[in-house]
Amino acid sequence: MSRTPDLSTATWRKSSYSDGGANDCVEVSDTFPALVPVPVPVRDSKTPTGPALVFGPDAWSAFVEYAARH
Repeated sequence: MSRTPDLSTATWRKSSYSDGGANDCVEVSDTFPALVPVPVPVRDSKTPTGPALVFGPDAWSAFVEYAARH
């Protein structure tokens, strides 16, 4: 069974690849190191109260590797 972490206390940081304008704003939270495997929550900074995607470590690594190549 997969459990979504409570993100109400998450500390979010904007991706270094976001352009800083009104577009392309992605935020990531690194505040869940006690959970194993470490989930990586991601959200759209334009809608901070909206849903977040929570990636497992393997999926997040694959995404980062793909994005770095393209």
